[in-house]
Amino acid sequence: MIRLEEVSKIYPGRNGQVKALDRIQLNVKEKEFVVVRGPSGSGKSTLLLTLGGMLRPTQGAVWIGEQDVYKFSGKERAEFRAQNVGFVFQMFHLIPYLTVWENVAAAAGKSVTASIRKDSLSLLEGLGLSHRVSHKPSELSAGEKQRTAIARALLNKPKIILADEPTGNLDPDNAHEVLQHLSSFHQNGGTLLMVTHGKDADPYADRIVYLRDGAVVESN
Repeated sequence: MIRLEEVSKIYPGRNGQVKALDRIQLNVKEKEFVVVRGPSGSGKSTLLLTLGGMLRPTQGAVWIGEQDVYKFSGKERAEFRAQNVGFVFQMFHLIPYLTVWENVAAAAGKSVTASIRKDSLSLLEGLGLSHRVSHKPSELSAGEKQRTAIARALLNKPKIILADEPTGNLDPDNAHEVLQHLSSFHQNGGTLLMVTHGKDADPYADRIVYLRDGAVVESN
C-alpha cells in the first residue's frame, strides 16, 4: 500500500546540510496500523509530509499503491491526495470562521451539495458531535476539535489516514477517545500510519517503527 525506497530529505543549513530523512526504507501493508515513534527532531513530521505527497524528497521514491507519487505534477498530487489520503494533525488546522460541519465539508474541495452536507453531519454524529455542528472551532474543546479533524479526514472515504501527533494536545481521556476513533477506521479496513513520540497508540498498532536522526533504527 505504502512504500518508501531510499528516501532522503536534505535541507541547506548555516553549518552545512541537514539530513531530515536518511535513506528511509519502509513498507506499510494495506489495512495495517503502523506507529512511527521517535523523539522531537527525529524526522517524524518530515516523513509524514513526504509520504502524503506534500514535501518532495531530495532522493528516493514514494509509492502509494501502484503510483509513484512524485511522478505526478503538483495538481495531480493534490487530486490524488484528495481521493486517497486523509490527514489528522496535532494542531487541528480547522478554519476558524467556518462552523464544525462546514470545516468537515471543506474537505470535499468543491461547492457543498446536499449529499456532502448529509455525509458531514453523519460523520459528526458518529463522532459524538451532533450538538456541535453549528459551533465555530473557538467554541470547542481540544478533544472536540480533533474529532472534527478526524471527520474531515474521513469525508472523502480515504484508503489511508496519516496522523501527525493526533493526541499531542489532548488530555488522557480525550487522547483515548481519539485513538479509538482512529482504530475504528483501521478495523474497518483502512490503512493508518501515525507518527508520535509517546506510547498511547501502541496497544492499537500492528507494528511500531522507531525513527532516530531521520533513519529507521528498529521495526517490530
